[in-house]
Amino acid sequence: MTKVAIYARYSSDKQREASIEDQIRLCEERAAREGWSVARLYKDQAISGASLIRPGIQPLMQDAQKDAFDLVLTESLDRISRDQEDIAGVYKRLRFAGVSILTLSEGPISELHIGFKGTMGALYLKDLADKTRRGQRGRIEAGKSGGGNSYGYDVVVQFSEAGEPVRGDRRINETEAAVIRHIFDDYAAGKSPKALAHALNKRGMPGPSGKGWGPSTINGNWRRGTGILNNELYVSRLVWNRLAYIKDPDTGKRVSRPKEESELVVKDVPDLRIVDQELWERVKARQQALRHQPSFFERQRPRMLLSYLLKCGCCGGGFSKVSQNHYGCSTARDKGTCSNRLTVRQDELEGLVIAALQSRLMDPGVAGRILRRVHASSEQAAGRKECFARRGEERTRKARQSA
Repeated sequence: MTKVAIYARYSSDKQREASIEDQIRLCEERAAREGWSVARLYKDQAISGASLIRPGIQPLMQDAQKDAFDLVLTESLDRISRDQEDIAGVYKRLRFAGVSILTLSEGPISELHIGFKGTMGALYLKDLADKTRRGQRGRIEAGKSGGGNSYGYDVVVQFSEAGEPVRGDRRINETEAAVIRHIFDDYAAGKSPKALAHALNKRGMPGPSGKGWGPSTINGNWRRGTGILNNELYVSRLVWNRLAYIKDPDTGKRVSRPKEESELVVKDVPDLRIVDQELWERVKARQQALRHQPSFFERQRPRMLLSYLLKCGCCGGGFSKVSQNHYGCSTARDKGTCSNRLTVRQDELEGLVIAALQSRLMDPGVAGRILRRVHASSEQAAGRKECFARRGEERTRKARQSA
């Protein structure tokens, strides 16, 4: 009996979760009519088909190599992927494992479907992105939000006469606006972003994310217009189209890149002003004066032996370089919400880690377990190779008999 793996996916939180169950039900009905056995079910909920970094499709690919099923059954080819490169890669790997693809919409999938549907899927994503940006541009031109919200404002919930939601309107949140003015006043008077973050956290004032304040939340990146001190909406300038987002083909994650000044879309929104122009100019003057002074972190190598691997035992925050030769809790220094002010020398910490790796990994018992796992993996690979060979021989034999 043919063993079938069913795959279902829907791409957005705005779509119905029942869409998954609908897809699975239709695939199960098809399998029952054909007399196939459903061996596995795989699904991805509210995940775009523009990337293969998905918790459902990855196990499917792994199980295909283990001979867990003979056929992948799904509603349509774009459920598996909408990316040309990805769908071709999935097809080649499944074919190498001796697994076929059949969809309810297209039927048995061949190279022709991969080329044609892959192109159509890519064009669909591009067209969708263009339409989304056109809609956002229209809202910006009307002085409304193009998406998301900034600290200091509330989203206005209202409906048209027809009952449709009217999106994009905001109003000033006076409590948060007072915090913003306080930050601008203190920074213009000479306080550092770190000192400001400590003071706000000491007062128990929640930050934009609802958590504690950090220096980067306040200072941000002036080139990208991020951070409290760089948000031009506070001086009634709505700036859109600062960044272009491109998918990294290796990780599947979006990477932002700043756009040219000429590509920016700027709209005046006087009703949303929080900071007066004179105070804004003083803050910009101080930022400009400090830009030529390299910070401690800009003088360091971007990566160390233990970069991103250390955590504070008290708060769970990052344990990173706090001086030329020492590691310490970043949360304690940047936010002031952790009491752990202990530091450890970089050479001592790295020495302890390396010594532990050498002593424990070179232990005969540990080395033996590692070798056994390597041998087991090699045997599994050899078994899969033999399985593929037997299946190829069986297909050849059946073809000869039918001829």
